[in-house]
Amino acid sequence: MTTKYNNVYINETATVVGPYEDKGPLNKYFDKAYNDLYFKEKTFEQAEIKMIKESINILKNKNKTEKIDLIIGGDLLNQITASNYAAKEINANFIGIYAACATSTLELILGANFIENNLVKNVTVFTSSHNNTAEKQYRYPVEYGGPKPKTTTFTVTGAASAILSKTKKGMKIESGTIGKVVDSNTKNVFHMGAVMAKAAAETIKSHLEETKRKVDYYDLILTGDLGKYGKKILKEYLKEKYNIILKNYNDAGTMILEKKEYAGASGPACAPLVTYSYVFNQMKKGKYKKVLLVATGALMSPTMVNQRLTIPAIAHAISLEKVI
Repeated sequence: MTTKYNNVYINETATVVGPYEDKGPLNKYFDKAYNDLYFKEKTFEQAEIKMIKESINILKNKNKTEKIDLIIGGDLLNQITASNYAAKEINANFIGIYAACATSTLELILGANFIENNLVKNVTVFTSSHNNTAEKQYRYPVEYGGPKPKTTTFTVTGAASAILSKTKKGMKIESGTIGKVVDSNTKNVFHMGAVMAKAAAETIKSHLEETKRKVDYYDLILTGDLGKYGKKILKEYLKEKYNIILKNYNDAGTMILEKKEYAGASGPACAPLVTYSYVFNQMKKGKYKKVLLVATGALMSPTMVNQRLTIPAIAHAISLEKVI
């Protein structure tokens, strides 16, 4: 399901990251970084809340925003805890959403709908994730030191925010595609690439069909956080099932961290951290003029995993254009 927008723009963005991301290849593009995972707070959860608040404050200073009409945000924690606690200190109407690691593109779609239909003048969106809060909730605390297979992706620590309006400044949101829940019959909590690749493929295929575009229409197609193994699965699946050969393609999960034993990065903040920093920088320079961002989310519940059920996934896409 693809919706076209005529007059919606991402005016400014802000990014805050943790120590691993600050040591990665994109570190110079982030607005602020911390050298420890506590961010001078007592717990990792409070550190995640702090990241969100700081990214929004940086955003407001960049855009000189006097009044936020609406905030849309989400994270990985149960009851989107970090988002709720951050939003309570911001005097604005708030919609909390959950789409796992696909949250960033879903909130852009929702925000664009509010702007396009003149329901509000501006919308601030934010997304966060923290490696230690996510590991504690979905697998086991990192203090346990349990070994992980090579297919494991490493949840990024960071928060990314953006402000949308009809002001012709920044990057244009040309269209958005809402994906469907897809089950790849995968139960492995240490292989999120295999869980999400098919959902990404189906959303890309739907977007291209509904917009009547070829793959090479985009200077860059960027998936959220499939990692190097999920990236390979996606390319093979699209080629074999739909005869779609991805061109100018990359994955945010393989871009943000140093090369380690892991398959790459993951987390709701992964895709927007890469997009709002590095990709937008390259768009401003003219390297990219049209970008398709496809954030992918594993809709994983520890309860259902313990019942030995498969893990469904979803992907939502946003088409971005450089403002000429």
